[in-house]
Amino acid sequence: MTSQASTHQPFAGKVAIVTGAASGIGLATTELLHAQGASVIAVGRGSNVEALARPGIIPLIADVAHEESAVRAVATAMQHFGKLDILVNNAAIIINKPVVEMTLDDWNGIQAVNSTGAFLFSREAMRAMMPAKTGAIVNVGSYACYQAFPLIAAYAASKGALAQLTRAMSLEAIDHGIRVNAVGSGDAVTNITNHLHEDGPAFLAEHGKNAPIKRAADPREIAEVIAFLASEKASYIVGAVVMADGGMSVALK
Repeated sequence: MTSQASTHQPFAGKVAIVTGAASGIGLATTELLHAQGASVIAVGRGSNVEALARPGIIPLIADVAHEESAVRAVATAMQHFGKLDILVNNAAIIINKPVVEMTLDDWNGIQAVNSTGAFLFSREAMRAMMPAKTGAIVNVGSYACYQAFPLIAAYAASKGALAQLTRAMSLEAIDHGIRVNAVGSGDAVTNITNHLHEDGPAFLAEHGKNAPIKRAADPREIAEVIAFLASEKASYIVGAVVMADGGMSVALK
């Protein structure tokens, strides 16, 4: 019989790294994993991530595009907790530009965070998880893994790459007891587009009405899917991109 404690604390004793942890889906995931028993290294690019500091959450200011950041995040988990069980690659950025106006720096900046960052953190996490023969990596993708629309070529390419990284990496990782999966998120009410719109969350809430479900997601809804994929409940799921996009990826409009 499952005890009440284990039911409500499925991540008791687990150690996780969450990138992009200061806001949106990353913040919701950090808080959910912590509430369910995990100790979390919360990685964010700005000093606002420091507000998450509390027993069981260690904030780390780092840019996921830098190799040293991945090394430092995993070293922090090992130093404080002696292991690493879960990695959530959530950090992402977006620009809206036509391809003909996009600079090489624009392109490289998106790829560096959205796909290369996931590779760097996954590589270091796998190295730490392999001796224990267990672990879970969850990449946060998008319906842009499969669909596209004008002005997001760099973002769509990065998320397509993330989906393929998930699949290919899962085949290497599973031999070491490590499951790799991804969540294909729909429009979630976050601040990722604040640099493009005066009120990013309001824009995404409105854009989310294009989904068959007729609304955007609350970041906590995506966090629940991430937590499921990181948990033992998903023990037979390997290399999947689980769409949590309100039907966007199957709709024709």
